[in-house]
Parts: sequence; structure tokens; C-alpha cells
Amino acid sequence: MRVVLAEKPSVARELASFLGADTRREGYFEGRGYQVTWALGHLATLKEPDDYDPALKKWSLETLPFAPERFELKPRGDSGALKQLGVIRKLLRGADEVVCATDAGREGELIFRYIQELCGCVGKPTRRLWLSSLTESAIREAFGRLRPLSEYDALYAAARCRSEADWVVGLNATRYYTVRYRSSGRLWSVGRVQTPVLAMIVRRDDEIRTFQPEPFWELLTRYRSVTFKFAGDRFTIQDEALGVLDRIREHPFAIVGVDRKPERIPPPQLHDLTELQREMNRRFGFSADATLKAAQSLYEAKIISYPRTDSRYLGSDMRAKIPGILEDLRPLRGEQVGRLDLASLAFSGRLINDAKVSDHHAIIPTGKKPGNLAPALQKVFDAIVTRLIAAFYPTCVKEITTVSGLTNQVPFRARGVRVVDPGWTVLDPRKPDAEKKEDEQELPEFRVGESGPHEPSVREGRTSPPKPYTEGTLLGAMETAGKLVEDEALKEALKERGLGTPATRAAIIETLLDRGYIVRDGKALAATDLGRYLVAIVRDRGLKSPELTGEWEAKLREIERGRLEPGRFMAEILRYTGDVVRTPEDAEVDPSRLGDCPRCGLPVIAGKKGFGCSGWKDGCRFTLFREYRGLVLDDAQIRELIQRRVLARPLALEGAGEAMLQLSESGALMDVPVPAAAERRFAGRPKARASAKRSGAKPPRRTGKAAATTKAPDASPPAFATVAVGACPLCGSEVVEGPRSFGCSGRKNGCGFAVWKTIAGKKISVKSAQALLKSGRTPLLKGFESKAGKPFDARLKLEGGEVRFDFGG
Repeated sequence: MRVVLAEKPSVARELASFLGADTRREGYFEGRGYQVTWALGHLATLKEPDDYDPALKKWSLETLPFAPERFELKPRGDSGALKQLGVIRKLLRGADEVVCATDAGREGELIFRYIQELCGCVGKPTRRLWLSSLTESAIREAFGRLRPLSEYDALYAAARCRSEADWVVGLNATRYYTVRYRSSGRLWSVGRVQTPVLAMIVRRDDEIRTFQPEPFWELLTRYRSVTFKFAGDRFTIQDEALGVLDRIREHPFAIVGVDRKPERIPPPQLHDLTELQREMNRRFGFSADATLKAAQSLYEAKIISYPRTDSRYLGSDMRAKIPGILEDLRPLRGEQVGRLDLASLAFSGRLINDAKVSDHHAIIPTGKKPGNLAPALQKVFDAIVTRLIAAFYPTCVKEITTVSGLTNQVPFRARGVRVVDPGWTVLDPRKPDAEKKEDEQELPEFRVGESGPHEPSVREGRTSPPKPYTEGTLLGAMETAGKLVEDEALKEALKERGLGTPATRAAIIETLLDRGYIVRDGKALAATDLGRYLVAIVRDRGLKSPELTGEWEAKLREIERGRLEPGRFMAEILRYTGDVVRTPEDAEVDPSRLGDCPRCGLPVIAGKKGFGCSGWKDGCRFTLFREYRGLVLDDAQIRELIQRRVLARPLALEGAGEAMLQLSESGALMDVPVPAAAERRFAGRPKARASAKRSGAKPPRRTGKAAATTKAPDASPPAFATVAVGACPLCGSEVVEGPRSFGCSGRKNGCGFAVWKTIAGKKISVKSAQALLKSGRTPLLKGFESKAGKPFDARLKLEGGEVRFDFGG
């Protein structure tokens, strides 16, 4: 008997149908010599510390760092999951051969191997099924090339190292900071990937918060209805700008050069998961998690290829299949496909590259007609189809014209763009002017030597702060370990040093949201005081470093490829974790010096009124005064603040209550509020509580890594009677009332839908939430408040599983 183990019931049904295993049993399908069963995601997990030693149930600094000599497994999940694990154990033990058919990637490999080990079936003859699509032809091809499971041992080694590294760092760092800062009254969840991502958001928020806009002046002139800009730098002193304006006011303007250059813009590359998530966030405001769920649903419906991919290329084996897929799409996109010669498609190196296809190729449609799709799924499907068709359209050709002018020896320039051939951009769903730069204009025909009167002027402006992260830009920064990179070649080079994987980045963002460390503000993501406080107390800079975590992710890739010994990687993780929990409280403070400037790195020196950078003569403006909000800092506090960038002990500040003091990277002194008592009690818990049964019974005890990093010693969750308010628009589960939101009870199955109880300063009632879920739209609600403090009225509506404002009638 052959036993096939899939990751999800929906995939198991497709495989059983293909194999002819048509008889439904309890927990599996059977027929024609096959038994096809399924996991429910992770059914096995790493044991908790107290499973190795009951004394470790109590959290204390003396027991840290802790890591078992050999990691062991235990079952996880509720009674239904345990029952399914029992079915799998019985089938695997009775099998003559096993086929691993979990998702083809690092995490799917881990799910199978953990179950295999927990069931005591490691020695069974086993082969691997590697699927990139669930169409019948793809399943047939995959079964025709089953490979021995041993060929994927390196992939499993990387997956296990990832799991164990997250366990070691997360458990030890969480226990260390929770116990060290016990006075805050709450658990501090620290993770190998989530904390660097949180630190990136906090850093960006601090840059915005401490940004000091500086004035500048631009010199402009109008000639023949075209605006020309001064060819030099913007002026930072108004009198200098006005002085040049006086020089040119009475002089004619002459054209001294007209330069025309073609610009060729090739079609965008195909989607990987991160690029798809970024596009859907940019265009529709979809969260990364909502896009992933939509793509997964399309995959399970056989409409697109495997979505959890990090490749934007196709393998050479796909050359012969693409014309047929495009032909199948003709009924949906007749005019667009009709412009292509399917018999002679041009496959460029931007499309086909076997070296850039590891586990899976780029996300493409399979050609199957989708039927009626939910709005969110339709948008995702349309984007994937459009991208594939665009890949074979001509390059967009533009003519860039730069006109140079001169008046009384002062140079000016104007820039114009003319589209010669729109090429693939005729398919671009964005508005035609969406990418148009400010200085691009429609230019008349200019001739060198012509001259005439002009209208010079000076325009005042102010520098703008950095933009807050959206999920799209955060995903891009995670992909390149904190560097916002748009250049495709450079982005590709940095990809292997990213934070997390395409399959896990959405979950990382959702984890930070669930724990109350960040919030969504429209499309923007912002750190809460809770998140800022956590980043402030985490003194180990490596634990907040995107670069360090990116290097670890790159090493996991090397393990995947068999180029790095897993033991070396784990030894590095264990050494690092030991450093985190053994750091003496005052080890970083040097009493013999003040410290280095946070802006430029030069030594800080004492002055008459405070402290400043020794590089002040070279323009560094860092200064620090002793007094802040009624508090006078002593020398020891000044040294600690400059050297550590934070005074972690709460201080009483005028107008701020209890807070920590922190130096931002720009050198600005800021206060970070200590979490309020109510926030300590409820933050990060509403969705977990929302999944509790309506009877008021406690939710199931969390096990494994999640418990190790989220359950504080002797902590009891707050009692909160849940109230059902409607059906979840994403998964259909019950939406129930929690302390801070109306959340989906299907959270444990991965659904993150929620309606916050306070939106733009207005409390959302149960009645309003019920109306929203029932009809997709609330009645007109009064009393919202804009960021500028102005009141406004609006309806709330559901769009792609997200709650949006509706200002229509």
C-alpha cells in the first residue's frame, strides 16, 4: 500500500481524484493501492523547556540560556488535529511506501519530516512529490518524476535549523526581557525575525517624528509656457536665490541646447510572492496576508501556479507550455492575447533562467478558466494574468528631451517625455500619469539660438520627512534586509540576505499587529508605544539588526544547497543567544568617556550649556541638554544615554508620566511611554481571545514555539465574554467580539480578519460591526477624526477583506 501525505485536505482531494482513490474513509481517501491523507499544517512541534525539565516552567534569569542537547518533538493542536495525527500514524506505519506530498518548499518539508519522526516512520521507503501546480497534467508529470526523499535532506536541514534557531532565540530572549523588565507587568515577545522588522518600523517612525523640515528656494523661469529650473542646486539661503533672480530679471532667455535620447523600458518581470503582495498593496491596499490567502485559494482551485515562490523566472521546460496557457486565456483576454504571435513568442533572459528557479518558478496562470471569483481573488488573478501577457509585449519606447537655456550666464533646464511606442504599458492598470515625474512636461519644438522674454521667479519649499512604511514598502525592505532597493538587478543580488522568506513575511507582519506592537493607519504601518518600548529595552543591537538576521537567512540558503554544515549555523545561533542573556546590566557603559555622536560617530564633548559633537566645526549639529521635561540628567545618565541610546529605567517626566528616554539615530531626545496598566493586560490578546468558545471556556493551551515565546510565568489571560457579530468575509468563520476588535474565530487556521473597535478616534459599536458584516457597508457614521484633528462623517465598507472608508452617498 502506498500512503500519500498532503499538507491540506483540499490538496489531498485533488491527488486522490487523480489517483483514483475514490473511497472516503475517516481522515483519508483510499483506492487503487493508494491511501491519501492530509496534515492540518503543523501537527508536530518542538517540545517546550518544561517538557525536558519541569523546573524550567518557572521563568528566571539563572536558567538562561537554555537549549536541549537534542531537540525533541510533541504533538500540537486541538482534539481534531490530534485525531488526524493518529490517523496518519496508523497509515504510515502500515505503508509499504510513503509519498511526501506536502507543499514543495522549506516549510512543507519540515511539516512532513516532523510528522514522520513523531510517528516513528523515518525508516520507511519514501519518495518526494514536487508540485508547482494542481492541474491534472502537472500532477501527472510530478508523479512521473518522484524522487527519493533523501535528495531533499539539505532542504530539511535548513528547515529544521530555521525552526530550532527561532525556538532558541525567541524563547531565551523573550524570557530574558520579560523577567528583566518584570516591573512593566507584561510579557515581551522577542523573535529572531520579528524584532528586526519591528525595529525597522520604529526607526522609520522616529525619523518622521524627529524630522525638522528645512526651507529651500528654487529658481524657476517660464519661457514659451514651459517651466525651466535652475541647473544648479537648490538654494538654502533665500537672499542668495533672490540675488540670482535680480541678475536675470531684465535679460533675455536663450535656448543653447536641445538633446533627445531614447529610453527603453522593458516589460516588468513575472511575479514572485513578494512582488505580487507589493503590487496588490500599492493598487488596492491589500495586506500581505490577504494577498497570500487569495493566491493560495487560486492555487488550490488550480487557477495559478504555486504562489509561495521567491523566483520571478520560468525554467526552460516552460517554453513549450506558455503558448498553450495564453491560448487558454484568449476567451478572457481576447484582444490582448490576439496581439501576440503565439507560434513565435520571444523568450528573453528576463523570462527564462534555470539558474534563478530553485524550488518553484514565478507565479503564472495555469490557463484554467476561473468562473465567478470573489472580488479579492479576481483582482489577484487579473494582476497575474496581465503580468504574463505583458511579458511578451514590446518594450515601451520613450523619447527624453532635455532643453538647456541661458540668461545672463545662469543655466536652466527643462525636461520633456514623449511616448514613441507604449508597448507593454497599454496593459498597465495604473493611470497614465501615475509615474510621471514632476519636471516632465509637454515641450513645444525648440531651436538652438532662439531667445525671448521670460518670467523668472523664486519658489519656496520645505524638505519632506521620510514616508511611513506601507506593507508594500516594508515587504520590499524585508526582501533586501532593510535596504529600500528598486533597481531590479541590485534587488536580485540582495534577495538572499532578506528577512524571512516570501512565505513567512506576511505572517511576521500579522504577528506584530496581533501583539499590539504595530498598527495599520490606512495603508501605513506605525509602531505603537508598546512596540517602541520593546525596541528601546532590547539593548542587544544584533537582535534588532536587519543585516545580521539577513545574514542568517543567507546561511539557511547555503544549508539548503548543501554548502554549509547545519551544526556550524546552530553553534553560531547558540553562541549569540548566550551573549544576549549574559550581558551584565552596566557592561556597555564606559565611565571614562561620554560616548559617540549618534549622527556621525565622532566623540561627544561637554560644552557650556550641555553636550555636543566634537565635529561641530564640520557641520554636525548634534546637541544634548541636561534638562528634559522637568528632569535634570546627571553625568552617569548622560553617559548611559549616549552610549546605550536609551535610559531603560522609567523616569517621571512633566506631561508624559512614566517614560524612558531614548536617543534616535538622528540625535533627537525622545520619551517612550511605559505601557499603561490596561494596555499591559490586553495588548496583543484580542484575536486569541476571540477564538475562545462562546461558553466562556478558556482557549486551548498553546504549545511548542508559540507557547515558549508568548506565555509569561503565572500569566492569566483576561476574562472576556465573546459575542458573535457575523460571518468572516475572508473564510466564513464566526466573527466574535474581543477586547479591542471584532476578530475572526478562524485565527488558529490563519485568518487575520478584524474590525477594530476604535477607528479614526470613533468607537465602533456591535450594531455597526454587524451591519458591516451583513451587507458589506455600514450606515453613515458620525464623529470620525482626521489626522489633522478635523471631524468627518463616513460609512465603513468591506473591500478585499479590509475595512475602508466610504465617502459616497
